[in-house]
Amino acid sequence: MSGPQCCENPPTLNPVSGSGNVEKLGGLDAYVSGSPDSKLSVVLVSDVFGYEAPNLRALADKVAASGFYVVVPDYFHGDPFDPSNPERPISVWIKDHGSDKGFEETKPVLEAIKSKGITAIGAAGMCWGAKVVVELSKQELIQAAVLLHPSFVTVDDIKGVKAPIAILGAEIDQLSPPALLKQFEEILASKPEVYSYVKIFPKVSHGWTVRYNIKDPEAVKAAEEAHKEMLDWFVTYIK
Repeated sequence: MSGPQCCENPPTLNPVSGSGNVEKLGGLDAYVSGSPDSKLSVVLVSDVFGYEAPNLRALADKVAASGFYVVVPDYFHGDPFDPSNPERPISVWIKDHGSDKGFEETKPVLEAIKSKGITAIGAAGMCWGAKVVVELSKQELIQAAVLLHPSFVTVDDIKGVKAPIAILGAEIDQLSPPALLKQFEEILASKPEVYSYVKIFPKVSHGWTVRYNIKDPEAVKAAEEAHKEMLDWFVTYIK
């Protein structure tokens, strides 16, 4: 399932990008943005390129500006996927960095966030991160979930979702094609106890919300539309 689209348009990582700072939370390094005095938090779970991607940190800062305490953990322990390393293609790299491990590592992060007085937490997952967020929702560890161009997420996963969930997908996506997202939508529609929203964005490809070219106005516009949908979902359901 983890094909070339997962690895297209790799970002130029920058450990000092963003207006927040890096600190230890629940045993992981994490990029943190926003006021720790907030009672509401959002965890952003990255794609395979990790937490030093400038577009991802800019998104964290944007969410923080709306009043959330935002945490972007380094699930890969300084070892994000490197497409220029022929000895570790994605099929090899992923063996060291499964989403099941990411889910387990999120639990102490959530506890560390709650220890700051946070009373409600949402999570958004991009590509690799979407599977982690679905698991958090299934276990009722978060109050709201957003999946952006998800990878690895299955129909059975969606059947188990318990938190309000928004799924934002791309029209051009081999990993989660529109037909699969329509299945997700049908399953969620049969679960009236779970608030849900599924949208397929036209003319965009997998990864468009965080791996866009900041010099391309159309790409920026498409990403910002998805960011607004994500933020609106959190404002509505993280209380």
